[in-house]
Amino acid sequence: MNVNTDDAAELFASTARDLPTDRHQFHKERLMAQIHDMRQAEESPAPAKVRRLRMPRLAIALPAMAAAVAAAVVAGVVTDGGSGVRDGGLATGPALTTTLGTPTTKGVPQLLDQISLAAAEAPHPTVEPGQFVYIESKTADTFVRTVDDKSSLASHELHRRQVWDSADGTEGWLIDPAVNDSPEGETLSLPDEQGNTPTAHLGAPSYDYLTKLPTDPDALLAKIYKETKGQGNTPDQQAFSTIGDLLNESYPPAALYSALFKTAAKIPGVVIVNDAVDAIGRHGVAVARMDETSGQREEWIFDEKTHVFLGDRSVQVKGYTEEGVLIKPGTVTSTSAVITRAIVDGMKQTPSQAG
Repeated sequence: MNVNTDDAAELFASTARDLPTDRHQFHKERLMAQIHDMRQAEESPAPAKVRRLRMPRLAIALPAMAAAVAAAVVAGVVTDGGSGVRDGGLATGPALTTTLGTPTTKGVPQLLDQISLAAAEAPHPTVEPGQFVYIESKTADTFVRTVDDKSSLASHELHRRQVWDSADGTEGWLIDPAVNDSPEGETLSLPDEQGNTPTAHLGAPSYDYLTKLPTDPDALLAKIYKETKGQGNTPDQQAFSTIGDLLNESYPPAALYSALFKTAAKIPGVVIVNDAVDAIGRHGVAVARMDETSGQREEWIFDEKTHVFLGDRSVQVKGYTEEGVLIKPGTVTSTSAVITRAIVDGMKQTPSQAG
């Protein structure tokens, strides 16, 4: 497939803010980096490519042409860097795997009520104008890598990811070696490449936007279904993913944060997995839901005693073929562990640098 990379960049810029909360910035920067690599590949064709297994959410959220562009993106050359194969600046290795926990519907409402109560009781300062939400996590993802026409699954090494986002959502910064080779990271600030400042919405909310959402679970769920209509493989799975995105890489106000769990309890198909492991090896209990179309189960992992959110992961429960490669049950397609979530006074400031 031949792709006009300039058209692709322009199209993505006009739609990137429609992606789910914690993924829209991630995939914007990743796609822009990959488009850059495509331009280089046109001048000097690369012998290898990778296909991210995390891309389906991007494709669902974008118009058909943008989805086709995303699916056809070619990444940089995969070479032997001395300590294993590298994809750009990040080492890769065999696909991540896990032991699949057994899901159960027993006790789902009770667990989510306990999590909601713990969230309501925890300290939860507000984000003032001029301040930034800072989130540091450890992440890894799995992809299809093709070298000399031979494809196989591989995973990025676990790495540090840092995101800053202003209260109004117009300023931001991302440092993630899976997205960009530069250790300095890249801006996420608006306006976009066309000079537009998109209005925040449920799929791409700012903190200020989140303060205006209803906290009644029925009203909140109705809004989620309405605003995500046509996205995802099913309305219920998309609603679950939307809430999960808010938990992972945003900072919902206190009342909304507590309400999100009661809202999730109303989504059909939600289960409990009694033993799940986040990206840094912390064991907890997971609130989960399986996408019957892709065979992936999305898991939100909580500390079993304190009910604090630890992170999330997606695991393959049913075999699925991607680019001719079988993704076996037990494959971890993405995993994330929240290390720090804080409010800071400046862009690229960390909590240790504050005051």
